[in-house]
Amino acid sequence: MNNLVLIIIAITSIASYYALNDAAIFEKYKFSVGAINNRKEYVRLVSSGFLHADFMHLFFNMFSLFMFQGPVIEFFGEIGFLIIYFASMVLGNLFSLFIYKNQPWYSAIGASGAVSGIIFAAIAMAPNEISVNFLPGWLFGTLYFGYSVYMMIKPKQWDNLGHAAHLGGAFFGLVYAVIMRPETAIQNSLYLGAMSLPLLYLSYEIFIKKRIG
Repeated sequence: MNNLVLIIIAITSIASYYALNDAAIFEKYKFSVGAINNRKEYVRLVSSGFLHADFMHLFFNMFSLFMFQGPVIEFFGEIGFLIIYFASMVLGNLFSLFIYKNQPWYSAIGASGAVSGIIFAAIAMAPNEISVNFLPGWLFGTLYFGYSVYMMIKPKQWDNLGHAAHLGGAFFGLVYAVIMRPETAIQNSLYLGAMSLPLLYLSYEIFIKKRIG
């Protein structure tokens, strides 16, 4: 494992452990629409990415990061990895802030937005070579985007996933990969086009029909 990734996993694990055992820290640094909009606590856009709901949530995110960090570092280097990770984290939370701006009680935690950016940057570069749950990467990406968009349009009471943060992070990872490696993106344009269809539909729902946000 790359040392940089190991440091991120270690810091995230330690921060999550302390926050799980200290409700005051958890409340102070989680993503909160009300706290960000009313008190301008923008640090939460980043700090929430180091907190998790429980150890299973933490394990899933850090394991996913471990599984996909290799291709991202191979294609974009350590600096590119850091850009994707933290920009996806912030953009995912900003997208959540936009979607839930009229719901000050909305809150969330987790590195899922950042990890989604890493996953989709990797898939963008190797959509057929990378597989997820026995599915080719591009098909997983299309289904992932499609499911997240559907759950945002028709939310379910039992669903507590931050789909907006996932989509925002994944979108940045995808776009960053295309911009930085356009020659590879052109070769994979058919797969990237399929993955982008749910995002285009989401844009239509948000900006044309105004059903979300």
